[in-house]
Amino acid sequence: MEEVIRIEGGHTLNGTIRVSGAKNATVALIPASVLATKPVRLVGIPNISDVKSLKKCLEYLEIDVSSTLSDEIYIDPSHMVNKPLDIEAVSKLRASYYFMGALLGKYRKVIIKMPGGCNLGPRPIDLHIKGFEALGAKVDYTNDTYTITADRLKGTRIYLDFASVGATINIIMAAVYAEGRTVIENAAREPEIIDVITLLNKMGASIKGAGTNVITIDGVKELGGCFHEIIPDRIEAGTFMILAAAMADHVTLENVIPYHLDALMSKLKEAGVHIDSKIDYVDIYRSDKLKAVDIKTSPYPGFATDLQAPLSSLLTQATGISTVTETIYPERFKHCEQLRKMGANTSVTYPKATIIGKTPLVGTDVWATDLRCGAGMVVAGLLAEGITTIHDIYHIDRGYENLDGKLQEIGAKIWRETID
Repeated sequence: MEEVIRIEGGHTLNGTIRVSGAKNATVALIPASVLATKPVRLVGIPNISDVKSLKKCLEYLEIDVSSTLSDEIYIDPSHMVNKPLDIEAVSKLRASYYFMGALLGKYRKVIIKMPGGCNLGPRPIDLHIKGFEALGAKVDYTNDTYTITADRLKGTRIYLDFASVGATINIIMAAVYAEGRTVIENAAREPEIIDVITLLNKMGASIKGAGTNVITIDGVKELGGCFHEIIPDRIEAGTFMILAAAMADHVTLENVIPYHLDALMSKLKEAGVHIDSKIDYVDIYRSDKLKAVDIKTSPYPGFATDLQAPLSSLLTQATGISTVTETIYPERFKHCEQLRKMGANTSVTYPKATIIGKTPLVGTDVWATDLRCGAGMVVAGLLAEGITTIHDIYHIDRGYENLDGKLQEIGAKIWRETID
């Protein structure tokens, strides 16, 4: 038995959608909370399967986890126990690697099996490891398990060869309890990093440079509890912008920070989409005359790699030749094979995809090979003639809260079925 999402394409969307809290921030904020010695309350938690996996990790570490509202989590690490994280939940998501930095920082020791997540081609964590080693840790990798230990962690200067979000956050978490000052150069600048630093500073950390490529961490002796509201999910917001550009007369997105999406909005406007952005909401209107555009992913504030798959589906309806160059995960083009099943004229020569439009799409069976490919298939299904059936939807549920329910509210014919 398998649960699938089915979409009847061709229906016009209209209405208002409220964007959930940021998935990519949440999956770092939850591990960061274990650095505290007192309770932490996080609000704006998206109801996604990655959060459920992280809760299992917290509970395994004997951390008290509770909630009174659906979008909050109350984390009390005052009685936690540092045990080897070798449970199945670790392999459910890539972001479980944030427990490396958090547990190393707090206990000077972490044992964790290789994190899981979407298969996007090579995704090494060597920059994380180099950062831990620079702080004084020793790292052993045996039988798919990392053992990272340190007699002491001492602040130092660390230059990242690549502005990695994961490495930046992991090194910050390892350094908050280190002796002296740690400086991370060529740090990533994503809004989710700013959110993590904001949380840690509320807890009593001393971190400067959030949002810049040089982050300075002065080690402290203890971190306390705090309350923190998570930023809106810019990737979910971007996905709904693309969905609206594909099939909406007019859709309003609430709980949005528009400047987090400048790169996407610029490309959508270049393609002919009308967008009106205010302080915390965005109006999107469909264009029936989309023009081809060229996309090149890059670290923030550039075009987000997580949005290139959904945008690729939209570009099948643009007149001309569009190119998508992927600089973050060069093999992240599995969605193109699925689009071809639906009639798209697209080809891939790594690290670039070429999309020739405008081509009609026809509903068929497709697979969500990863989280953002799944979002791309939803866009394609809304555009296609007939019924599209999306398999492996657990990937979609890892990162989007109630995606099908939100789309139903604005007129999409989308539903779930269990099939043999």
